[in-house]
Amino acid sequence: MKHLKSLSAIFLATTMAVTGCNANNFDEQKSGLGETAKGGDLTILTSGTEMDMDPGKSQGLAITSLGLVARRLTTWKIQPDTTPEVVPDLATDTGTPSEDGKTWTFTLKDGVTFEDGTPITSKDIKYGIERSFSKELSGGLSYHKTLLKGADKYAGPFDGKELDSIETPDDKTIVFHLNEAFGDWPWIASMPAFTPVPKDKDKPAEYGNAPVASGPYRVESNTPGTSMVLKRNDNWNQDTDKVRTAGPDTITFKMSQDPTVAAQSLISDSNEAQTSFGADFIPAAQLAQAQKNPSAKSRLVTSDDGALKYLAINTERISDADVRKALNYAVDKNAVRIASGGEISGSFASTLISPGIPGRQEYNLYEAPDSGDAEKAKQLLEGKDVGTLTLLTRNDPISSAQAQAISQSLSKAGVKVRIKAEDTNSFSADATQGEGDYDLALSSWQPDFPSANANIEPLFASSQIGNGNYNISRYSNPKVDDMISKATHTIDDKEAQKLWAEVDKAIMEDAPVVPLMYTKNSFMHGSKVENFIIGSFPAYPNYLKVSLSQ
Repeated sequence: MKHLKSLSAIFLATTMAVTGCNANNFDEQKSGLGETAKGGDLTILTSGTEMDMDPGKSQGLAITSLGLVARRLTTWKIQPDTTPEVVPDLATDTGTPSEDGKTWTFTLKDGVTFEDGTPITSKDIKYGIERSFSKELSGGLSYHKTLLKGADKYAGPFDGKELDSIETPDDKTIVFHLNEAFGDWPWIASMPAFTPVPKDKDKPAEYGNAPVASGPYRVESNTPGTSMVLKRNDNWNQDTDKVRTAGPDTITFKMSQDPTVAAQSLISDSNEAQTSFGADFIPAAQLAQAQKNPSAKSRLVTSDDGALKYLAINTERISDADVRKALNYAVDKNAVRIASGGEISGSFASTLISPGIPGRQEYNLYEAPDSGDAEKAKQLLEGKDVGTLTLLTRNDPISSAQAQAISQSLSKAGVKVRIKAEDTNSFSADATQGEGDYDLALSSWQPDFPSANANIEPLFASSQIGNGNYNISRYSNPKVDDMISKATHTIDDKEAQKLWAEVDKAIMEDAPVVPLMYTKNSFMHGSKVENFIIGSFPAYPNYLKVSLSQ
């Protein structure tokens, strides 16, 4: 397998890198959304201290902040109670693959322009992708960098070189040549790097302050630590955009907001809070307070089951599969959930593919009470010298409490645990670099796009061990690698989903992790905020649909 370098947080931050009249003509009523009123000033409260909007450096979801300003070849259709879909954005469709799945062709829509009215061409998209390879713009989602032919030797366009595996035979057509067949390429084309960037307007050091808009909003001002203000892009053509509804006249991101203070303001629903929502998860104390307040509770939106919280088992140090299976039986998942905030924090997990991902199949190979089955674990551990296991975790209050719950439940099965709590940077380095000096690691995973590929390959392909990659179980099984490769190269969605479900179960038969919870996120909005929705994926609000009552 190639290295498919995802930059999804190995641990989930508590903030998003930022998550009436003139009704639009989309079929919103069937989707559970109301009509979109046009007008008003929306405020988004975020604890983030700066907002770099450069698509070449962005890890942002297609439905959050950058999606308001920047369009891509494809995007996500996210609605309540429906499976997420990849849909055309700047392109007329989600791409046409060659028979061998190694070449994908897209055609641009008519009438798509930048904020100054200049038509968007295929060359603008090619340049936008190419610039993401430059060292000046590191840190963005990088799936395309390992998939495009010749990309391993490409260092960006700033020295005048082009990437030959992206062809633009005319202004409307763009063709991608891949190293191997990849059925999820339409999802990759929704990543931030697939945003058009006009070459003559690009100043890499400054572009992230105010990128040239292709979406319904343009950046009016962007002051780190204070605010970013978006205003309408008059040259955005809604007839070409079936995803964004562009309700508010202006959208202001207020930065450096303490999540507790912001949540308290939203609960009170006074003044500007009425036309605001929070980009951060509601802290536990305010979440409990909101649930007791009828007005606040009506404005509290909790996601469906989302990211997978799991206990990674270092298979290089715990090579006995029976020991790993014993750990699956022994862990008290209910205690972990209580440490996370109770039932509202998530549901118990048993699979690797998380809910909301198309093709996911429910199963549980290690059925046990929610509090664990210490006796079953002891049977599997009989006669084995496990020793004291080192549990690597972050030193924030919730992770520490979860680690304590795991330690206490394993002790009931006779397994001793030493907790090693570290700051975020140290945890990331120790988990993804080096030789894996730990036995267990407490982590979370939010896929970068709603495909089982993004659940499975980054965490369990042997190519993803070390070097900053996220296979922190250090799991290597040639048979599973072959299964992952086959599923990855399958172009037909239904067939690929079936294969991924088989991979999921095959991995869990080896028990390299203990699935703990599918976490839920809770957010709050003011009383004048409408169409504030969270779909089945991702577990974050869809910024592209939010509007204000008039």
